[in-house]
Formats: sequence, C-alpha cells, structure tokens
Amino acid sequence: MSRIPVRSRRQAMDWSLVLASQSIEATIEPAQEGNGWGLLVASQDFEKALKSLREYRLENRDWPWRQSLPWPQTHFDWGSVAWAVLLILFHWFSSIHPGFQAAGIMDTKAVFSGQWWRVFTAMMLHADVAHLAANLSIGIVLLGLVMGRYGTGTGLLAAYLAGAAGNVASLALNAKPFNGLGASGMVMGALGMLAAQSLLPGEHRRKSMKHFLSGLAAGIMLFVLYGLAPGTDIPAHFGGFVSGLVLGIIVIHAPAGFTQNPKVNLASGSLLVVMVVATWRLALNKAG
Repeated sequence: MSRIPVRSRRQAMDWSLVLASQSIEATIEPAQEGNGWGLLVASQDFEKALKSLREYRLENRDWPWRQSLPWPQTHFDWGSVAWAVLLILFHWFSSIHPGFQAAGIMDTKAVFSGQWWRVFTAMMLHADVAHLAANLSIGIVLLGLVMGRYGTGTGLLAAYLAGAAGNVASLALNAKPFNGLGASGMVMGALGMLAAQSLLPGEHRRKSMKHFLSGLAAGIMLFVLYGLAPGTDIPAHFGGFVSGLVLGIIVIHAPAGFTQNPKVNLASGSLLVVMVVATWRLALNKAG
C-alpha cells in the first residue's frame, strides 16, 4: 500500500470521494502520534491517484472566481427583435390614442375591482421613449438568450408569465393607489431564467450546487445593477426575477429536447398570442 498525506479529516474525506469517482479504492488513515491524516491506496494505483487529485486541485483552486460553465452552447434568438418591434408599435399607438394607455395601465383600483387583465396589458405599455428604450436595450439581449436557450415560443411565454407575476408582486407590495406599466418585470424574468441555467442536470451534476450558486450570484448582481434603479418599480422587478428563476428551474428539468420541440414552441407561441389578444380585447371592451 502507498500513503498520500492530507491536512485534515475533511480533506481526507473529500479526496477519498474524488478517488472513488475514478474507481480507485482508498482507505482513510486517522491521525496518529507523529503522523497526520492520510489516504492508503494500492501501490499500482498510486500514480493514477496522484494525477486525479492534482487535476481536482487545479480545477477547484480558483473557484468561485474562475470556472468553466456547464451550459450548452449559447444561442441567440433574433426573434426578440420582433418582440421589441411590437412594443414600439404599442407605444406609438398609445401616444396618439391616450385612451389606449388608460385602458391597459395597471391601476390598482381597477385591478382590485375585477380588471385582472391589466396585470398583462401593462407589460405592453411604456411611459415615454426613454422608458421604452431602457427596457429594449437590455431586453432584446436577455430575451434573445432566453429564447435561444429555452425555445422561441417557450422562452418568450415563460418570460411573459414571469413579468405578469412581477406585476402581481407590485400590486401586493406597493403603496396604494398605484399605477404601473412597462416590460421591465418581463425583462427581469428573463434574467432569472438565465440564472437558472446553472442548475442544468447531466454530466455536471456533482458540481450542480456550486454552479447554481455562481449562476445565481451573477444573476443577482445584474438584478442589483438594472433592477434596483431609483424611481423604478422595484417590487415588479424582484417578483419578475424570482418568478423567472422558478420557471427556469422547472423548464430546464423538462425532458431532453422538449423546449426546442417545434410543436411545443408553436403551441407556446400561439398561447402567448392568444393571451395578448384576449387581455387587450377585454381591456378595450371595458374602456369602450
């Protein structure tokens, strides 16, 4: 038998698991008088064991500042530009028809009186060009990445639902009365879905918690940068981000290929169109 010295019981246990993953049997030798902790391996496995431990240390010594990502190849879906064009058209139409914005804005009094659809319609409206530009500048990128990762229809629908959940959080947490509008909750939902990618199951399962925490930390830093700006609807941003994180975790654990299935994306995209049309029809009928 050959002996590999270790610094502590914790390190002995960690290294023994590393060796076990490489099918190398190791026995933990407790510290004794004059000797510290150690690992005993068969002599013929000694060099292989040292190589495995050396690779393990090199791989983990720089965490959390430097590490490989467990995500599949990143794709960007330019379909997010179509979403941006739709928001621009809504803003243009609402600028020439003031009643249009009044019909869709998230007015707390109207929502609590039964006009629930305002939680959805408010996402398509913006206060001014600067508000619209702020959401589009980051929204096109984040939604493009989400749609590329989760599927065009599936990703956009999930972000839309996360944005609606953010508006519900805004209703619950903001002082009344309150008026809200804008797609920022949906954009923060997309950010949460991207952070959820670090829980991707598969060959990196052993490191899933480490990668999850790193991905979540990166998402939180971006949320702090973009979602906590003074004068914005912070509850809607927070609700959208958390909802996007939850939806992302759910979707990413769907059967392999499910979210990229053309039929699934067609169904998701169709449902999204129906929701947008139906909620705005309710809003305009009520206003009329």
